[in-house]
Amino acid sequence: MAAVSWALSRRCARPALLARLLSSNAVTKPPLRSRLLLYLTKRFYDVEALVTWMSKFKRRGLLKKNAYFGFTENLYGKHVAAAYFTLNLKGGFRFQGQSDWFRAEKFSWDFLNHKDCLLEEIDLSYTLINFEGLDNFVEQKSLRTLSLKACPEVDGWFLSKLYMFQDSLEELDISHCPKITAGDLAALRHLKGLKRLNVSSLPAISNPGLIVILLEEMLPKCHIIADGYAFDLPQKEDNGQRVEMQ
Repeated sequence: MAAVSWALSRRCARPALLARLLSSNAVTKPPLRSRLLLYLTKRFYDVEALVTWMSKFKRRGLLKKNAYFGFTENLYGKHVAAAYFTLNLKGGFRFQGQSDWFRAEKFSWDFLNHKDCLLEEIDLSYTLINFEGLDNFVEQKSLRTLSLKACPEVDGWFLSKLYMFQDSLEELDISHCPKITAGDLAALRHLKGLKRLNVSSLPAISNPGLIVILLEEMLPKCHIIADGYAFDLPQKEDNGQRVEMQ
């Protein structure tokens, strides 16, 4: 019997086969603790590999969605490329001097007829835009309104790149963005022409009352909207500034 057990152990060098044999009645089972550790070890490496693969897959997806639309730019120009990038992200926009909006849910190729028109308003709410995707808007020098509501990839790096719109941007909505922290908001100090800023319901903000006061000082001519927080401060007007809280 000892000779048989020795022969089996010699043949079962691979962990999977050895574990299968240990769980059978062919040999004496190891203690419950050893079997549990063996089970968890095997499953841990499987889960770790899966999580790593999913993380890489997600990263590749983000890179693809936020890629620079250089091919479109070469064919139709920078403004059309920016417009097409916006629609590709399931967003919407309005050209300067036009009243109609182009949106992904009602896709139309008519935007190709506005080759020389700048984008004046862009709505990227609920999209996967990140700081790399902003490279597609570098030439939009007349951008007046930008909505980024509930964008999961908008963070401090993203806000720091908004300086490219410091001479034109008047309205910015970054409400419900989960990655924006209190420190990230300091990057908005370059947007001196900002007239309306929505910072409602930012889950990473722990002291919204103080943040609103700092934003007031940093952007004295800006109408700040800060809803969805557990504090109650009165509305006030000072030097053209109004803070709205509900």
